[in-house]
Amino acid sequence: MSRRAVDALFQALYLLTDIRFILRETAPVHELDDEQKVRAGKAIEKLKKQVTILEEELI
Repeated sequence: MSRRAVDALFQALYLLTDIRFILRETAPVHELDDEQKVRAGKAIEKLKKQVTILEEELI
């Protein structure tokens, strides 16, 4: 596994943790306010980039 893939994996895990925190903040109904939606959207976009790197490096 390349260093780039390892970095992408860890970055993806950090981003998933950020999303998990948002879900913990909104439990139990998970209705996000506007600020939380923006945060979640940014995290998901960054997560997609990291997954793309993983695909490039591993597949």
